[in-house]
Amino acid sequence: MHIDFSKIEARLKEPPASGAEVSAILDKALCAKGIALDEASALLSALPEHTAQILQTAATVKEKIFGRRIVLFAPLYLSNYCSNACLYCGFRSGNRELERTRLSIGETVTEARALVAMGFKRVLLVTGEDPLFGLEQIISAVRAIYKNTGMRIVHVNTAPMGVDEFKELKKAGVGVYQSFQETYHKDTYAKMHPHGRKKDFDWRLGVMDRALTAGFGDVGIGPLFGLAQWRFDCLSAIAHSMSLYAQFGAHAHTISVPRLRTADNAIAPPMLVTDNDIKKIVAVLRLAVPTAGVVISTREPAQLRQELINCGASQMSAGSRTNPGGYTARSRATLEQFPTTDHRTLPEVMASIVKEGGLPSLCTSCYRVGRVGSEFTEKTSAGEMEKLCHSNAILTLKEYITDYSKNGVREHLEQALKKAIDEIKDPAIKKATLEKLREIENGKRDIFF
Repeated sequence: MHIDFSKIEARLKEPPASGAEVSAILDKALCAKGIALDEASALLSALPEHTAQILQTAATVKEKIFGRRIVLFAPLYLSNYCSNACLYCGFRSGNRELERTRLSIGETVTEARALVAMGFKRVLLVTGEDPLFGLEQIISAVRAIYKNTGMRIVHVNTAPMGVDEFKELKKAGVGVYQSFQETYHKDTYAKMHPHGRKKDFDWRLGVMDRALTAGFGDVGIGPLFGLAQWRFDCLSAIAHSMSLYAQFGAHAHTISVPRLRTADNAIAPPMLVTDNDIKKIVAVLRLAVPTAGVVISTREPAQLRQELINCGASQMSAGSRTNPGGYTARSRATLEQFPTTDHRTLPEVMASIVKEGGLPSLCTSCYRVGRVGSEFTEKTSAGEMEKLCHSNAILTLKEYITDYSKNGVREHLEQALKKAIDEIKDPAIKKATLEKLREIENGKRDIFF
């Protein structure tokens, strides 16, 4: 892993790009093949009068790559014990007022079942760095969820590991491995992480190289915006993904854009990141790394999340709880890692996606058929994924309407489904999609391309 942070610092000191330069970069970006780091820097530093053009171009590129679909998932926190002292985190070791808990395998299954009952098909397990919740416990949790809940894919956000540990985690059937650098600014990183294993900046920065070496096709990265200068961290995340592509032939599968919210007994965000900043971050990530899933969390308010769909975002969590046991009766027992702002349920989020012209998707197919890593990057770059994403979104939406939706939301989703079917351009894909829809109507489930 090599990122030249000094060059990124230098780029941030350059004057804003002219209108002609911005337009030229956006014309190139419309090809959906990505833009260079210096071009991304120019867009991030562009004057406000160019912002609308940047956001619109990002929305166009997103639709060209993935269609109108927005993938939905939920996080599942397994423990709030942690050996680290991250100054911004409610779970940090020094927070003596936090009631600590870690879920047993039975409790984990109960939580996952609660998510399946809501309609979720993919879950992100989050563990932090609990010294008593190691690799063996994570693998046991993953296997128990698959065996006992009907959850179709399990992703994991956990402490960085070595190559041999990652090999074992992959064998358990984990889809995406996710870990956030928090900030790529080394001096800020040192201040924010005074002790604990997480203090090692380089060990964390190299985690994706180890995961990909171990056989993970898909990895998820992202800074925590608000710790350091947001342009620096955005450019560093782009450079990180480019480095992975140079070495492994695959960009980061997802790039998340969490914005720091003040947690219980934790510091306030050191650096201001406005709503307009987040919009530009999402847009430039889309233009620079068009194949990545740009992920927005429930940290952001509902209205802003709806707007971010039209800035290039392609994945979002829904109904999130950031405390262990948050989806069941234990939700009142423990504090959250950070405050969430969007408290809407899954059907409410799906309805809002439809309202914004999007297509809600609960698809899990790529991980399960091996469309990952370099193959996913190549197919997506070649424009081959849009039709698959669109039809798979239709199939999962049909399942959701049939099994979970209720009056009110149901009517909106059925209208969106009909519109999406009408939009299929490829006659062969349309015929196959209609056949699969009939199979769902006849009781078959988990059908995909």
